[in-house]
Amino acid sequence: CFSGKEAQKGSLLFDDLPPVSSTDSGKGGPLLFDDLPPASSGDSAFCTTEQVSVGSHGKGKKRKSSEEEKNGSEELVEKKVCKGSAGIFALKGYVAERKGEREEMQDAHVILNDITEECRPLPSQVTRVSYFAVFDGHGGVRASKFAAQNLHQNLIKKLPKGEVVSVEKTVRRCLLDTFKHTDEEFLKQASSQKPAWKDGSTATCVLAVDNILYIASLGDSRAILCRYNEESQKHSALSLSKEHNPTQYEERMRIQKAGGNVRDGRVLGVLEVSRSIGDGQYKRCGVISVPDIKRCQLSYNDRFILIACDGLFKVFTPEEAVNFILSCLEDKNIQMREGKLEVDARYEAACNRLANKAVQRGSADNVTVMVVRIEH
Repeated sequence: CFSGKEAQKGSLLFDDLPPVSSTDSGKGGPLLFDDLPPASSGDSAFCTTEQVSVGSHGKGKKRKSSEEEKNGSEELVEKKVCKGSAGIFALKGYVAERKGEREEMQDAHVILNDITEECRPLPSQVTRVSYFAVFDGHGGVRASKFAAQNLHQNLIKKLPKGEVVSVEKTVRRCLLDTFKHTDEEFLKQASSQKPAWKDGSTATCVLAVDNILYIASLGDSRAILCRYNEESQKHSALSLSKEHNPTQYEERMRIQKAGGNVRDGRVLGVLEVSRSIGDGQYKRCGVISVPDIKRCQLSYNDRFILIACDGLFKVFTPEEAVNFILSCLEDKNIQMREGKLEVDARYEAACNRLANKAVQRGSADNVTVMVVRIEH
């Protein structure tokens, strides 16, 4: 059986993409998925010209990023990133969900546009904290609902109170501890039932600390960033999360080492994901609740974040989904409700139309579409 300590060793944690030699101003500011700075550098995430690397944005497939060549853009990046509280981007979430062809809705979601007050006292350089999450349940609704109700509460309790040496390292450790604690809490409750609950859930959570996104993910739900590319004058769909399925080499090796096996692309021929909250009967077979954690510095060219379950991505590529949302936001025929802001109406319509289109395209799964607007 794969122990918890073994699960937290080596490449399983902080699987950031390899660093590059410099940032690329042509893509509109800092790139994605920078590694943690050394401890001596302090809280440089909030005023940084760190070397970072590009996330994958292929058509539904994860690709290894190629190294970017140095182009001397550090000064431009610094001007875009180094900003005080006046430069903090406001975030606002919108969501739509459809049961699809399933008998029940097993997805759950959380939108917390601002939880700063709940997290106080915070480090002095932190101005705003937001949290957005999508949970895709399987085998029942209990794991996804439990995670939606408890994961952010556990995270708030574990977030640093007062000053810390490194905000980045502290937040990452809090996310890891939070996922572990939430999973253990649910498994304890599930095992105490007769018969024991067998529910499980994926999790894709975006924690925004000022203009830094921390994306913690388990399973095959995804987070995508819509970023405008100044060179091409087009919007790109940049992947913020990593999917976990048992056909991936490292995931399969861990499962096999724990005594499990992968058949027909599933753990023991049944479970489609290799990391999850819950799924107690598969934890002894190498299924773990250790999330991949990415970090992304928001830029002025970022428009929105899309967080959705695999029910959407079974019938939409990330690029198609982002372009669909953009077309909805630019639609002049959106019906406006009295008392509702036009921008809110447009984003709500985009979520609803995308969820409807996923069902129309034949997604037999539950569909949850969350769009987080980035206000500059």
